Amino acid sequence: MMMRIAIAGGGLGGLTLARILHRHGIDAVVYEREAGRSTRSQGGMLNLHPESGQQALADAGLAGRFRSEARPEGEEHRILDPAGRTLVHHKPQPGSFSGRPEIDRGTLRDLLLDSLPADAVAWQHRLVAAAPRPDGGFGLTFAGGHRTDCDILVGADGARSAVRPLLTDVTLSPVATLVELGISDADRRHPDLAELVGPGNLWCIGVNQILAAQRLGDGGIRVGISLPADDRHLDTYRSKRALLDMFDGWNPDLTALIEAGDGPPTPRRIEAMPTGTRWAHQPGITLIGDAAHLMPPVGEGANQAMLDAAELAAQLATNPDSAIRTYEEAMFTRIHPIAEMSARVQAMMLSHTAADDIIRFFTARPAEPSPASGRVDEQARRSARPPRKPIASGPQRMSG
Repeated sequence: MMMRIAIAGGGLGGLTLARILHRHGIDAVVYEREAGRSTRSQGGMLNLHPESGQQALADAGLAGRFRSEARPEGEEHRILDPAGRTLVHHKPQPGSFSGRPEIDRGTLRDLLLDSLPADAVAWQHRLVAAAPRPDGGFGLTFAGGHRTDCDILVGADGARSAVRPLLTDVTLSPVATLVELGISDADRRHPDLAELVGPGNLWCIGVNQILAAQRLGDGGIRVGISLPADDRHLDTYRSKRALLDMFDGWNPDLTALIEAGDGPPTPRRIEAMPTGTRWAHQPGITLIGDAAHLMPPVGEGANQAMLDAAELAAQLATNPDSAIRTYEEAMFTRIHPIAEMSARVQAMMLSHTAADDIIRFFTARPAEPSPASGRVDEQARRSARPPRKPIASGPQRMSG
């Protein structure tokens, strides 16, 4: 009997899962809340790691298309202090795909969408409730009242997952405040800022605050401000004037990134799940990506979501009876050190001593790292990149 697989969420994890299942001849429907692929901006760029995001694309048969769309020059990044002095400057080998080339999130999502049958994604389907059925599987209810059933339900629906409460009542904790702005057509309209940011990422590191920017494939610049989580209302951050006051005394060539924003700032809270979150296995239901292990956005989120998808798809294709249990145990083990690393990097990037810590972080030559901690710190160092997710999710994006 064919499995009826429902994937809640049409982000990178959900689409990767659907694509790899499709390659194995297994149908799945992705239920996505947005009205279509162009409903909203998909965010900035991310870099895909060879051992996770790129591996998942290889499993999806899309490695070649990825290389045709990716921008290895986007790996360049500079880290400055508030006076504009360069602390770190990394330049990749021209044209090299040996590292972690950048790609715009929207481009990557389109690549995945184009690889799926037209009916694989049900747009404008926001899951609002799911309930176990007496005979197995789940009944799904969507906004507007539409209902359907499935044998297997995969929550790929992000930080505010509607599927997660069926498995765990874990509470999210705020870890930062992120404020974003966009600058379009930077080369023509703001050539000085285009030169400042370069082809990749820029971080300007102060005391408990980061002003970051990254170049997008369309020639625009995505600007992000990362601040510690606090009790101030988000409306506090919706004014450019208020943001400029927070960066009083900084080099005006840097704060010009705020002034040049095309519209008003967009603030939001960044949250994370407790490190080590697990849940008891239940038949026919599981989570991938941020729904399963929401971490500070320092570079692993999208990559781990895509790897989750690849590993779950492989299990469903080869060992359907034990697929979910096997996937979950491996995922919990893999994610735990990555989540710990992400929490440490998050704390470092928004600390009082962030500039000194970052110089050591990027320039240290670790001796023989211990299996327990050094290995993870080296992984963090290799992952580190400038903000992107919502780009300055602080340091907070250190990469994909």
